Amino acid sequence: MEIIKEKDNVFAGISWMVVTGLMFVAVTGIVRHVGSEIPAAQAAFIRYLFGLIIVLPFLRRMFLKKRSIYTYSIFAIRGFSHALGVILWFYAMARITLAEVTAIGYVSPIFVTLGAALFLGEKLALRRIMAVLIAFLGALIILRPGFREIEIGHFAQLCTAPLFAISYLLTKFMTKDEDPIVIVGMLTIFVTLGLAPFAIMQWVSPSLVEVAWLALVAVFATGGHYTMTRALNAAPIMVTQPVHFLQLVWATLLGLLIFSEPLDIYVILGGGVIISAVTFISYREAKLNLKSKTPPVIVTKT
Repeated sequence: MEIIKEKDNVFAGISWMVVTGLMFVAVTGIVRHVGSEIPAAQAAFIRYLFGLIIVLPFLRRMFLKKRSIYTYSIFAIRGFSHALGVILWFYAMARITLAEVTAIGYVSPIFVTLGAALFLGEKLALRRIMAVLIAFLGALIILRPGFREIEIGHFAQLCTAPLFAISYLLTKFMTKDEDPIVIVGMLTIFVTLGLAPFAIMQWVSPSLVEVAWLALVAVFATGGHYTMTRALNAAPIMVTQPVHFLQLVWATLLGLLIFSEPLDIYVILGGGVIISAVTFISYREAKLNLKSKTPPVIVTKT
């Protein structure tokens, strides 16, 4: 019975992660559809405004606990770094292919690994160094500097990686003292505040259709975070993380069939190399039963 139950949990974890990939690809597809008619900061701001509505029922719970200025400063720094990452992600989405955005996004966990070693005092073991180098090779395969023109959208997406890594590392730092709902809610509040000045500086009047699309982004993004949590709760990360690579397949198909984006085998290959590096380090640490504080993880931007 325990074996059957374990298999059921693995199947549930894989199933939830497949749904997670579809949810986040829906997010990227909608943002791609909205395009650059609305400035990136404004589009992100509208999306997070709807996200703020979703967390409204938890606001009272979030502020019941007394916190120091230092704690709120951590929340603010985390929210501002995440806000900058979201702006760059929205900017990249309107300028490079869905597959490129998705594949380059897999680099974020590598920055988490480096940041954990530099700022949280975690050991940068040989396997982690190898994972970083292999992931860097994967990024080079995608970008192919010297063999193709690297566009500003590529640079924007690359810059999201360290910004989202900062956000994740600060999240890990806060988990020992804060409830997960509070952490998610505070992120939504401070990202919205961080996006506001950038959005106001270049505000254009959006149509009701565009606002509706961005509201749908908030729905799919929230759903994706929920299903990802269910996946990680049901099965080990070394099982669920390889399934996350399917998101690149969905993104490639969506770009090809809906947006007529060319199929680039180098993007698939590079993305595969990156996710292989991340999966390897997750598997090795689980296998050795290491109690690392911050293993490589899926870092989301929405």
